[in-house]
Amino acid sequence: MKLSLGIVGLPNVGKSTLFKALTKNDIPIANYPFCTIDPNVGVVVVPDERVDKLAEMSKSKKKIPAVVEFYDIAGLVKGAYKGEGLGNKFLSHIRETNAIVEVLRCFPLGEIVHVENSVDPLRDMEIINSELALKDLDTIDKTISTVEKDIKGGKKEEIKSLEVLKKAKELLSAGKLIMELKDEPIIKNIQLLTAKPQIYLLNGKPEDVPQNLTDKIKSVGADYAVMDLSSSEVDLGDLIRKSYAILNLISFFTTGEDETRAWTITRGEKAPQAAGTIHTDFEKKFVKAEVINWNKLLEAGGWSKAKQKGMLRLEGKEYVFQDGDVTEIKHG
Repeated sequence: MKLSLGIVGLPNVGKSTLFKALTKNDIPIANYPFCTIDPNVGVVVVPDERVDKLAEMSKSKKKIPAVVEFYDIAGLVKGAYKGEGLGNKFLSHIRETNAIVEVLRCFPLGEIVHVENSVDPLRDMEIINSELALKDLDTIDKTISTVEKDIKGGKKEEIKSLEVLKKAKELLSAGKLIMELKDEPIIKNIQLLTAKPQIYLLNGKPEDVPQNLTDKIKSVGADYAVMDLSSSEVDLGDLIRKSYAILNLISFFTTGEDETRAWTITRGEKAPQAAGTIHTDFEKKFVKAEVINWNKLLEAGGWSKAKQKGMLRLEGKEYVFQDGDVTEIKHG
């Protein structure tokens, strides 16, 4: 499973600086809006000591950690939903991602200009979320007219879709996000931006972050990480771990002399689906999985020793994989 996050925010809040820190890629960073025109895509390794420790134990030739794709999406401005600045293009890039990282500027005014001429992260958050909502309302209106035609044409199964779309329109018009509808087929199908999980990156020192901002973020069911992107040592582990958490993702592992590898799945997946991430045939031909927690495997000192000590569990098709499981899949 590929995890991708779109980095959004107003111009000059630190998005490209974040992207540069994430990927160590040299991309243009300039003190003016619309410096970033095409989305820069960076692949970032998920920091995970378990991969290192298992690889060391197995003397693996290769280590393959889980990765996250970050899309650096150019600065939004008021009116982006109707194409202001370079809005439409950027908003369409966000559709491709699993979640949104909203960068909010908390550091004070200095040499770096702010597109709204003052620092107010709560206002900026409202501008961004309004643009996402307005774009979604536009998409919903177009979809409603298509669905209504389908219902008139005899597609009665579309009645439920119409109800969901009207509920989404009602919520967005009232200034609310629509996370509660994110699993509805029609919402997934039209890839609404406000149905995506959000994580806020508050760019500044902890003392720059106002309490009313963190309260507001919690009230919309999102998470946040505080990070001073101007410092020379930026620790991004917290952001990446929180991104995993908001998407309800976990890692399981395979390990041996050839390679140790982290596999990303959604929490709650059963053994055959988890096996299918390794190879599609494994899902179809799944028989059972030998499983052990990574810590227990390290304590045992290796796969064969764990087997001798009777520490490996044989799990069938109903087994739900846990974060940190190490497995060998048995298939037909």
